[in-house]
Amino acid sequence: MTFSAKDMIRKRKSVRTFDGEPLENEDRAALEQYIQSPTNPFDVPVDFRLLDVKEYGLSSPVIVGADLYLAAKVKRCKHYEIGFGYSFEHVCLYAESLGLGTVMLAASLSRAAFEKAMDVQVDEVLPVASPVGYPAQKKSIRESLMRKGLKADERIPFEQLFFDKQYGHQLTASSAGIYTDALEMARWAPSAGNKQPWRAVVTGDTVHFYEEKSMKDSSLGDIQKVDVGIALAHFDLTMQEEGHDGRFVEADPGIALPKNVQYIISYEREK
Repeated sequence: MTFSAKDMIRKRKSVRTFDGEPLENEDRAALEQYIQSPTNPFDVPVDFRLLDVKEYGLSSPVIVGADLYLAAKVKRCKHYEIGFGYSFEHVCLYAESLGLGTVMLAASLSRAAFEKAMDVQVDEVLPVASPVGYPAQKKSIRESLMRKGLKADERIPFEQLFFDKQYGHQLTASSAGIYTDALEMARWAPSAGNKQPWRAVVTGDTVHFYEEKSMKDSSLGDIQKVDVGIALAHFDLTMQEEGHDGRFVEADPGIALPKNVQYIISYEREK
């Protein structure tokens, strides 16, 4: 990892207003190289490309001043949503380290144009894309209103997202031990509508991750699983940065859950 994940997570905010300047050659080359080999722990191949707005006729009604988009497609395979979310966020954090702004967009895209530009096949999906560029010094009025409406600078309290041994049994940041920072970084992950669907139960050396569904699936799949993948990236990259070894495994502990909550994956720390 060529950057501090924790620093970039703390620094990064979704950007919808750009200064209209093209990427400097050095920044574009660095980003082009980085997206050639994105990885995720779920063995999900994600195909990234940088797309010029004018060349492909791309647009979004919520974006101002962007002439370049980061787009990605993925085949519908096991864990494709969480793998996609993990990889896309990893690239966004790298972009942040270059001083570039991003924001993941799903509904507010000229989707047909993006899918044509990415040559999306029948067994593939383009869940999100993101403008990429230098943030403008001042946000547009629309962006300011959107951030206020979404409460974009707020997150659900730690104790309502993460639990000790049983779902619903609150885990405090002071009692989360070596997982404190990683869970806190997961807490600050971006999500569609700022719904924050990730949940976790800590049982000893294992952290079980869940999705609390509040949105319906679409033709793109379960966009909230993409959000969970983003949170998993924050968690995993932070654990790596702090020198902890671990892996994601399917190890559903069979914990009693509310009806709208489903098990996703578990993280096992190596002792």
